[in-house]
Parts: sequence; structure tokens; C-alpha cells
Amino acid sequence: MTQSIAPRPAVGLGRPRRLLRAVAVLSCVPYLALKGAWVAGSRVGIPEGSALLDDRLGMAVINSLSVLVDSAVIVLALVLTRPWGLRVPAWLLAFPVWVATGLLAPIMAGFPAQLVVKAFGAGESPGREAFLDEWVFAVVYSGFILQGLALGGLFVLYARDRWGYLWRGRVRELPVGAVGPAHRALAVAAAVLALPPLTLHVLWAGGGTAGLSEGRAADRGGDFYVLEAVYVLFLLAAVTGGLLLAFRRGRALPVAVPLGLAWVGSGAVACWGGWLSLASLGGVEDIADRPTPLMSLAYAGQMLVGLLVAAIGVYYFAERSARAARRAA
Repeated sequence: MTQSIAPRPAVGLGRPRRLLRAVAVLSCVPYLALKGAWVAGSRVGIPEGSALLDDRLGMAVINSLSVLVDSAVIVLALVLTRPWGLRVPAWLLAFPVWVATGLLAPIMAGFPAQLVVKAFGAGESPGREAFLDEWVFAVVYSGFILQGLALGGLFVLYARDRWGYLWRGRVRELPVGAVGPAHRALAVAAAVLALPPLTLHVLWAGGGTAGLSEGRAADRGGDFYVLEAVYVLFLLAAVTGGLLLAFRRGRALPVAVPLGLAWVGSGAVACWGGWLSLASLGGVEDIADRPTPLMSLAYAGQMLVGLLVAAIGVYYFAERSARAARRAA
């Protein structure tokens, strides 16, 4: 006779979950309204002469896709707070939450830092023509930060209810075999592959221009340096989380620490590396603005690092879940 390997309690929709769900949903409204207005042809928030006005059809398509992506936040907020959400297959929920984490975490870390830099008069890129009014960035990124905080809180509560047994204890208490040769090989590969993009982002964050396109080098400002520093931090987080978990280092640490570093770090570098790689494939009329081979190497490299570290987490959860199932059988 078998028994369940983990309790599946109904989601208790207490005050914290209600509040977080409301914040997640309401924080989507300004962004969706703005994107919907642009799809409909409105020019609110777009100054005269903006490059966004050059391709109306392309802008409509991209904004329509953006509406679909941000609407997924509302769907996730419902999944994470309704009893039927506990029956959603793990992979079907974990993947979009990982992507959302990866896309939102750098914004949550970078935008406040950019505001601080801008307060000291170092935020503007020299010679750059504004393609959106300044208030648009404040509205959009503030909404993204609220979405990230609300979804993050909801997912932590949901994951604690459904999978909390998978990250209980400390690193030194991990059973033999929970991490093995495959994990260590992936962690080493990720660390090695991280060296080129990490070196380039450190160079660019420190003011170097080697490997940058002519247009990107001329367009640098405080915002640019902040973003490069953010990429460095998330690359380090991803590699550190993978190494700690795979080699069982930091033995006194709660298991949740390396898992958290691996989850957030891998999502950030993989998703933004993938997005920047895709964006670099698009046609750029001005040759000065086309990504250089080293820029493409940095984007592709950090995407691969994120995927490798994510694979370590997938292997870890699969192995520990299988062990729990065998014990319960």
C-alpha cells in the first residue's frame, strides 16, 4: 500500500494571498492599457520623431505580443491562489514562473539603481533621442517591480505548500546521490562558459569599449553601466548557486539558499541572454548599431550558462522527488 509523498492542502486564501493577488493583477492594468492604446493607434507617451513611429505595423505586432505576455501574469496569479492550481503539472507551472522571474528580476534590481544614478545626474546617455516619454518608463517599470514582488510572494507560498519538502534542511544534510557527477559536470561547464560573458560585462561596466558596437559605445550613460553591473551580479549568482549545490559547498547553508541563487540567477541570465540574442538577429539599418561578434558571444554565453544551471536544479528536484517517492512506497 502506498501513501502520498507530500501533502497537497487546499490553498488557503488568507489576507496575504488576497493582497498579493490583487497587487499582481492591478499592477498589470497600466501596462496593458498603454499597450492596448498603442495597438489601437494612439501615440500617448510617444514623442514626435520617435523611432517607434517608423514601423506602425511592426509596433502593433510587438505590442500585441506584449499584451499576451503580461496577461500571463494574471493567469499565474490565479493559478497560485486557487485550489485547482495545485493540480497543474509541475513543469507547466514552473517554467513560466522561471521565465517571469528571469525577466523581472533584473528590472527589479536595475531600475531602482538607475533612478539613484539618475538622481546624481549620470543617467542620461549622451546624444540619445528619446523614443518614449520619461513617465512611460516610470509607469511600466514600477508596474513590473510590483508584479515581480507579488508573483514572487505568491509562488513562495504556493511552492511551500506543494514542494516544501524538497528543500528542507541544510546543504550538509543532502542525501548521497541527491547531487552527483552529472550535477558537478554541469556546474563546471557553466562556470567555464560564464568566463567570457562575465569578463565582457565587467569590462563594459567599468567603462571599457572593447567589443562594443560603435553606436552602443557612443550611447553609453549611467543606465548602461547599471545594466552591465546587473548582468555581472546575476551571472555570479547563477554560477555560485550551481557550484554550491553540485559540490555541496557552504554546508551550513539552508538548501534554499543555493537553490534560490540558481533559480533567480539562471532565469535572469538565460532569459535576458536569449532575448538579447534574438534582438541582435533583427535587421538594424545603421551598421554602427549592429551587435559585434563579442556582444553576440556575451549574450549567447550567458544564455547557455543559465540553461546549464537550470538543468542542475531540474536534476536536483527530479532526484529528490524520486527518493521521496521511493521512501513513501
